[in-house]
Amino acid sequence: MIREALRRTLSVLLALAGASGTACADTPLSLPAQVGKQIFFDQNLSGSRKMSCATCHDPANHYAPPNALAVQRGGPNLKQTGTRAVPTLTYKNFTTPYADLADNPDGVSAPGPGGGFTWDGRAPTLADQAQIPLLSPIEMANKSFQSVVAKLQAAAYAPLFKQAFGANAFKDPSAAFGDALAALQAYQLEDSSFHPYTSKYDLYASNKIGGTLSAAEIRGMVIFQDPARGNCAACHYNGPGVGGGVAQFTDYSYEAIGVPRNVKDIAANRLVRGRRAYFDMGLCSRSDHPPASSKSFCGLFKTPTLRNVATRKVFFHNGQIKSLTEAINFYATRDTHPERWYPTVAGVVQKYDDLPARYRGNIDTQMPLDGRAPGSTPPLSAQDVSDLVAFLGTLTDGYVPPPAGSAAAAQ
Repeated sequence: MIREALRRTLSVLLALAGASGTACADTPLSLPAQVGKQIFFDQNLSGSRKMSCATCHDPANHYAPPNALAVQRGGPNLKQTGTRAVPTLTYKNFTTPYADLADNPDGVSAPGPGGGFTWDGRAPTLADQAQIPLLSPIEMANKSFQSVVAKLQAAAYAPLFKQAFGANAFKDPSAAFGDALAALQAYQLEDSSFHPYTSKYDLYASNKIGGTLSAAEIRGMVIFQDPARGNCAACHYNGPGVGGGVAQFTDYSYEAIGVPRNVKDIAANRLVRGRRAYFDMGLCSRSDHPPASSKSFCGLFKTPTLRNVATRKVFFHNGQIKSLTEAINFYATRDTHPERWYPTVAGVVQKYDDLPARYRGNIDTQMPLDGRAPGSTPPLSAQDVSDLVAFLGTLTDGYVPPPAGSAAAAQ
């Protein structure tokens, strides 16, 4: 019932938003998107009455978490935590539903797992993604979709909801819930703050006045693209976007890179009677990709966009890495100095400690994670890492170029 209502509403909203799923900055929001905006910031739509979508997806931090927690707190008392870091909601407008054999936007790489929303792509649309936190017992903690609809019906913006979806919008709770999810999607597609393209890089790439990069940023961009060094663009594709549009800095693919286990922040990762009882298996944690039938997908997680990455406080699906410099250093030294990242037991480094041994053949071996011998020279120097950090900083939205003729402009 909910799925049918959602499909019906989405067909209307996508026509309103346009085929590209984008809107100009000065385009007024449609009525459904206006409803979605109200829902996005409504803390009453949670079991605690203290949590909204914006709590974890803060618009002041590019719709990512406003804090440095590896996993966010939720549930009826805001004391429960999950097992994955919260990703940004920005730059999702070109994401297609998940497919085992998705075309790679670079036009060169072979089709493979790609698309979808969340770290494992289980949600085919933004509307489907919105349903997850609303009903999760460790997030917004509503007991049922009917309870969400009851709260919507009592909200101050209920008349706007009826204006958008009809005078009898609340008569069928299943249809009303589908409308609410579709409204959240419409808001994210139509409001330009979710995909503003206002970074220093965008100014540079569009050749507008003031769009210059520093020497370090240029060096970092070269390393980013160089397949023999950073090779970042192999997954964080920075070529033309969908339909020749602006680069998204992701190819929407899934990779296993052996991120270290996060024991400190994720309770499920701690030992139970001396054993590791839980592993986050990424793609094959989905019910439609169980390990028994999808062994090759185990340990794979979605490649996020790198836009606004310099403003994040934690990195990778489990939030184990706490700074952008350290994230790049992990790529540079995972193989040459694994003791930096993994525990050592009886003198043996426990490499890939968050992935069972039988699935480690899935680990990506592209540069710079090329499996070189421990103790050998890393593929990236300290200067390379510094330059990459400088370049990635140019992907932060809200850049304002210095006045022409100023000392800063001359640099």
